[in-house]
Amino acid sequence: MRRKLHRARGICAVLAAFAAGAFCYLLWRAPVFSGGEGYEFSAGASSSAGIVRADDPVLYKLFTPVAGESARYAGNRYEALREAFSARLLFTEEACGVVNYYLYSPRLGGGVMLGGYLVNLHIAVSAEQTAVGTPLIFGGS
Repeated sequence: MRRKLHRARGICAVLAAFAAGAFCYLLWRAPVFSGGEGYEFSAGASSSAGIVRADDPVLYKLFTPVAGESARYAGNRYEALREAFSARLLFTEEACGVVNYYLYSPRLGGGVMLGGYLVNLHIAVSAEQTAVGTPLIFGGS
């Protein structure tokens, strides 16, 4: 009887460890941005591998390696996004009516060197919408 009880406890411990590992993997692979439209991924191991639009970003990111991701929002969402990621503004650029904010967020990790700074959050604001990407916004529109 004791052997069966020990064996059952061992099996439960292994199943609990597996469940905890699966939960951590799902959290790690979850899309970075929520509520955005036009979710895009830089597919593959590098940002130059190609841009893929995903109707279901959760499933896409769960099973596909990505180098970056981006989403679009209506209106100006710069302040809300900066605060949500506790990001520090590094520098800005403006071209063709779009203000590009390059930031670093300790919540995201990683990044790319750009202009001598480690950038891992890029927010572009136009009169109509806000695009946000990590580490940068790749692709267009």
